[in-house]
Amino acid sequence: MEILEPNLVGFTLVFSIIYLFGYLIIFKDWKEKVRPDASSCIMSLAHGTPAVILSIYSMLQTSFQNLDISIQNSPFQEMILEYSIAYFLVDLLHYLVFYPSDVLFIAHHLATLYVFLTCRFVVHHGGATLLGLLFLAEITSPCQNTWSLARYRKNKVPMAAKFYEKLSPLFYMFYSLVRGVLGPLFVYKMGLAFASGKADGVISRPMWISWMVVIVSAIFVSILWISNLWIDFFRERLRKELKKCN
Repeated sequence: MEILEPNLVGFTLVFSIIYLFGYLIIFKDWKEKVRPDASSCIMSLAHGTPAVILSIYSMLQTSFQNLDISIQNSPFQEMILEYSIAYFLVDLLHYLVFYPSDVLFIAHHLATLYVFLTCRFVVHHGGATLLGLLFLAEITSPCQNTWSLARYRKNKVPMAAKFYEKLSPLFYMFYSLVRGVLGPLFVYKMGLAFASGKADGVISRPMWISWMVVIVSAIFVSILWISNLWIDFFRERLRKELKKCN
């Protein structure tokens, strides 16, 4: 595995600089408790939006044959994988430094890195499929990170509180559609493609099964997360309605 591939090293440095720029300059006056998370959001924005655009361009190049796992990764697809690997490496370091007890997110990042690293450096196939998933995973990134930044400031800045309140249901609906409907549908078709034998000879059965376990687990956690947010949202609305009645 050529882990010291120049693109990967360069992208890792870029994301590290973005994170430090956020932590030391953009959010230097924010509470120490939220500075790391806000810096992570800025880095996530720098990853998510370009990743979506690059994934769309890659899908156009392959005529949207995202479920043809037999296609060898193109250099462009492997560059996108390296871009995302670099982001997850730096964000993983963020969690290890500031939130070492957050086992769920650390496990999520390690599992994602396992899939991307093996696709890029071991099997060299399946990139088109994973970029389809990357598109679905990151299409919500601008909205999610904007929502997160507003949430960090809503108790300090009235405008942030109003923005958070307005954005929350829109973000929840968008996220629910992508992660609760489109994502599972794509993963279901992906599983059928693997089971049909399209990956035979290019991706071993233990490898693609492990990929599917990671991906299905990530979908489940996403659905659980947004479900909890909906519960909190309706609970808060009910509380406000009862307060008005009293």
